Amino acid sequence: MALDSNENPDNSISKFESMLKTDDVYFFDAEDFEDIIHFYLNNGKIALGKKAIQIGLEQHPNSLELKLLHVEVLVFEDKFETAEGILDRLQEIHSHNEEIYIQRANIRSKQDRHQEAVDFLLEALHISEDSLDVHSLLGMEYLFMDDFERAKQSFMRCVSFDEGDYSSLYNVVYCFEFLEDYQGAIHYLNDYLERNPYCEVAWHQLGKMYQAQEMYQEALTSFDFAIISDDSFIGAYFEKGKVLERLGKYNEAIENYETTISIDDPTSHAYLRIGRCHEKLGNDDLAKYYFYNTVHEDPLLDKGWLAITDFHLRLKNFEKALFYINKAINIDGENPLYWKRAAKIYFQLGNLDEADFAYKQTVDLGNYELDTWMHWAETLKQVGDYNSAIQVLVQGVEFYPEVSDIHYKLAGLYLKNEEVEKSQEKIEEAIQINAHKLHLFEEEFPELCQIKWIKSIFTDIKKAST
Repeated sequence: MALDSNENPDNSISKFESMLKTDDVYFFDAEDFEDIIHFYLNNGKIALGKKAIQIGLEQHPNSLELKLLHVEVLVFEDKFETAEGILDRLQEIHSHNEEIYIQRANIRSKQDRHQEAVDFLLEALHISEDSLDVHSLLGMEYLFMDDFERAKQSFMRCVSFDEGDYSSLYNVVYCFEFLEDYQGAIHYLNDYLERNPYCEVAWHQLGKMYQAQEMYQEALTSFDFAIISDDSFIGAYFEKGKVLERLGKYNEAIENYETTISIDDPTSHAYLRIGRCHEKLGNDDLAKYYFYNTVHEDPLLDKGWLAITDFHLRLKNFEKALFYINKAINIDGENPLYWKRAAKIYFQLGNLDEADFAYKQTVDLGNYELDTWMHWAETLKQVGDYNSAIQVLVQGVEFYPEVSDIHYKLAGLYLKNEEVEKSQEKIEEAIQINAHKLHLFEEEFPELCQIKWIKSIFTDIKKAST
């Protein structure tokens, strides 16, 4: 039994699912099948989408649109060869269909052959010059290729076609940012706002550009206009709070952060910034309250754990600081910032073996900052393990060969380890890099400055500088 289905999409979907549960065969228009397939694909129900494609092609074997949807699913499943075969056959009949070129581009993109994808998309543009979708896809391919200038131009075309295309507007600003052309972004957004004066998204992005240029009053004005355009725009209140915080207007910043909480569910980021404002105001109890709420709201936010740890460090509550950083490590033991903070606390507590282990974890997890190497070496120096301290700094020099601080420290450690020749070489390197930082060696190793050859070098340097 075959039944027609010319009802609305919801009814078509109900009819289709009813058909799957029975032995009845319902007839659908090709357009109905397209709607059903799009519904399933958009909702992640791929198996049902494939079933609809199968039945749709049985009922409408010559439908170009259904065949292209079949290709789309094949590409999604990385069945590129089968998809290409269908596209080859379609192109023989429909050589001027832009969707064929778009699907070919999609295949190349998924194969990381982005220049070929661009070439196919440009072919699609020859067929349909005003295709918004093609310009958007081109922009994404250029982003994959790190060609931000061309990506920007593609997304600008999208915005020129549809000034309500906020996704493309965001991408335009992203390209300006990556190119570090903040003035260009400001000019572009101001021009856009001349035509769309009540666009809260553009005002918000303009404020962020002014903020990046440290033009804080202009940023505040932009965020105010974003709020006037949409008084429930959480992002504008939050960014305005950040600017006020930077200007030292902590109470006003708190008001804006609290507004974000009143509009929607509280976020860990809002709690964190309110806590930091209270900390700056000296409201320690309130700061602690909001920091606790931060980690309660999002136990995976490392900034929250670091904030509450640093809060106790500032008050020299080292045991409490250690308690909270260890809780953080138990949640995410792969976070190098947690281990680095733990190392600092262990050092303060005089637990040098634990500090050594924590610094090793920090480096093993990819933190190669200068102060990590310097503090780790200092920890080993305090233990009296000069050889290990030297090995740490030798690694550090590979990352910071032009920083004199690390060379001066290494020179002193070589001498403490009775490696005189290496110490002499390192002192000379340090002086060549920056002779004005000679005081670093004198302050850290005053007992070595009485050695004759060191005293002679330092005397000569000081004479030369007077």
